[in-house]
Amino acid sequence: MKLSTKGRYGTRTLLDLALHWGEGLVPLKDIAQRQEIPLPYLEHLIAPLIAGGLIRSTRGPQGGVSLLKPPEEIKLSEVIQLLEGSIAPVKCVDNPDAYPRSDLCATRDIWDEVRKAIDGVLESTTLQDLVERQRQKWNLNRWQDHRKNNAPKEGDNL
Repeated sequence: MKLSTKGRYGTRTLLDLALHWGEGLVPLKDIAQRQEIPLPYLEHLIAPLIAGGLIRSTRGPQGGVSLLKPPEEIKLSEVIQLLEGSIAPVKCVDNPDAYPRSDLCATRDIWDEVRKAIDGVLESTTLQDLVERQRQKWNLNRWQDHRKNNAPKEGDNL
C-alpha cells in the first residue's frame, strides 16, 4: 500500500492539531506553514475530515479548525480509512468472492497478512502516540543541536 498525498497531508494536519490540542481554534494558514502544505490543498483536504467527524471548522477572522475528540481517542486506522479507503494492497483481499481463484491463491494469503499487519499498526496508534513521537524527535534534535553548538573547537583547552 502506498499512501497518497491526501493521506500523508491529512495525517500531518491532524498531528498538528493534536500538538495544539486545548489551545482553541488553529488557523489553516498556520497549519499550512508549519506542515509545508499548500494552503489551497489544505482547504480542500479538511472537508472529509469535517464530514468524518474528526475536526470542526469555524469561519471568520478568529476562525480555524480543531479536533472534535482528544488525540488519544483518534486512531490512525480511522484517519487512513477516512482519507484513503481500504488499506489492502490488492482488491482480492477485500472482495475474495469477485475473484474465482481466491481460495486457491497463495499470494492472496500473503497480501491479506500484509493488510492485517498494516491495520494492526494503524489500529494501535493514536494521534497522541504521534504527538509523543514528535516531541521526542524535537527533543533529540535540540539535544543534537546543543551538542553541535557546544562541542569543543580546535584549539580549545580540554
